[in-house]
Amino acid sequence: MVALYKEFHGKGLNIVGVSLDKEAKAWKEAIAKDQLNWIHVSNLKFWDEPIAKQYNVESIPATFILDATGKVVAKDLRGVELRNKIAELLSK
Repeated sequence: MVALYKEFHGKGLNIVGVSLDKEAKAWKEAIAKDQLNWIHVSNLKFWDEPIAKQYNVESIPATFILDATGKVVAKDLRGVELRNKIAELLSK
């Protein structure tokens, strides 16, 4: 995700990380250590995280690609498939 963010942020990619962590300190340390330079949110409620429930997240990691209107256009893509979908959407 870091590489994708570096490659595509200037072209319009934004990432919002939703954490299922329970401890704020460990969560914030991981963000800093891994240099995750995008928006992060968490209610520190583990699987009771309201955003995860809203999107029916049943396993992690989970990825959702939303278009400019907020519509989910793809989910749970990884690797090359994820990169290609992002590139496709940002080229429009």
